[in-house]
Amino acid sequence: RLPARRLQHWANDHGFAIEPIELDVTHEKSVERALRTIEKKRPLDVLVNNAGIMPTGLTEAYTIEQSKSFFDVNTFGIIRTCRGVLPYMRKRRSGLIINLSSAAGRLSIPYFGIYCASKWAIEAYCETLHYELEPFGIESVLVEPSGHGTDLVKTAPAPGDEACAAAYGNASRGRDHLLGMFQELFEQGDAGTDANNVAMRILELIESPAPRPIRTQVGHDMGVSALNAVTAPIQANLVEELKPVYTGTSGND
Repeated sequence: RLPARRLQHWANDHGFAIEPIELDVTHEKSVERALRTIEKKRPLDVLVNNAGIMPTGLTEAYTIEQSKSFFDVNTFGIIRTCRGVLPYMRKRRSGLIINLSSAAGRLSIPYFGIYCASKWAIEAYCETLHYELEPFGIESVLVEPSGHGTDLVKTAPAPGDEACAAAYGNASRGRDHLLGMFQELFEQGDAGTDANNVAMRILELIESPAPRPIRTQVGHDMGVSALNAVTAPIQANLVEELKPVYTGTSGND
């Protein structure tokens, strides 16, 4: 994430006009106010849901309050922004919503339990929107990056229940080992962990004609593409079987 001033300089150098607008995804009124401001200037045709936080540590040791706060950003933040923008898009019968999920949204990773759970939740929510918005010419799609060199590793919140973590003994150090592994990987400058990969893939999705793929994997694969390939036809068959029912064209009203 670039500071606003650096982002503005970058935009000027590349011929773009950027106007930062304050928005807090954890507050519905803030989301609504920001979207009204944007819509007054021009129709919002693309929404990129990129806000996120990555708790890393023993799953049991995260308190209920912590877990709620993480879901408030990662999951309910997306629900708020989608609910905020969709009335405008439905009225125009066009739009694109790109939701930043993760490889952790398709896999279960030790010490990333809360993070995975929040990402698994948005996978279901955003894919369901994809099907329900089809009649309005709106697409809801998912981008699933693996580990990339952003600030998520450096800012990963630790579990708050220290007594619970201590009960795990040396296993509680798994958080530090995993975060250290990722940080070392990023510092090696591996092209597969360059965050620009994600930015470029988002740009490709924006510029691509519809229909776009529901899921797009970015970076080191980790088996996500194989999982997507296996589940996609199962999901598609289910939707095709149910579509005549929920659209009221089955003759069983």
